[in-house]
Amino acid sequence: MSKPGKKYQEAAKLVEAGKLYAPAEAMDLVKKTATAKFDETIELHVRLGVDPKYADQQVRGAMVLPNGTGKVTRVLVFAKGEKVKEAEAAGADFVGSDEIVQKIQGGWLDFDVAVATPDMMGTVGRLGKILGPRGLMPNPKLGTVTMDLTKAIGEIKAGKVEYRTDKQGNVHVPIGKASFDAEKLQQNFQALMDTLIRVKPAAAKGQYIRSVTVASTMGPGVPVQFA
Repeated sequence: MSKPGKKYQEAAKLVEAGKLYAPAEAMDLVKKTATAKFDETIELHVRLGVDPKYADQQVRGAMVLPNGTGKVTRVLVFAKGEKVKEAEAAGADFVGSDEIVQKIQGGWLDFDVAVATPDMMGTVGRLGKILGPRGLMPNPKLGTVTMDLTKAIGEIKAGKVEYRTDKQGNVHVPIGKASFDAEKLQQNFQALMDTLIRVKPAAAKGQYIRSVTVASTMGPGVPVQFA
């Protein structure tokens, strides 16, 4: 295993071992540990007391962060007819149907989120093996299969993020950039934590929020105290 670089080691010295930081203090600290030359993404990592092997304990959904993610999101919309004009007017970066499917089958994947109208899902379904493993498949539960393209595209452009448990029951979600004010990071952090608590599965037993950590792309984790 490679040894952490000097910048990481210096940043790690700022984080006191064994300490849980209050959210406001954690946001200030995670900004200080982001020392890369680019605008690092700040991510929230939450370990939940669920067993994702069981369908009734999986946590998955989407929400719009109050202050967005700081990322320019490229939106692809599968639509036809009048819905093409609606998608373009709403700010979609790419819009199409069969020709887009063929383009993706040829290896093109220069987009971040895919949205589809319900009538296009039969066509989009042919891309399941390509889009599914990458988390790009439109999903009605996430609001990306809808007739209201204006709302869907608007929310995505405003900073909509998806959260879902991995195989270990952890959730990893971006909450902004290192260039954000600490207050804006904290607002995004609080909104996401409130959402995770609200969607707690009824089947989850015992302690639900096991640990909370924030970290920049290249920096160390900062443990957060969250009751």
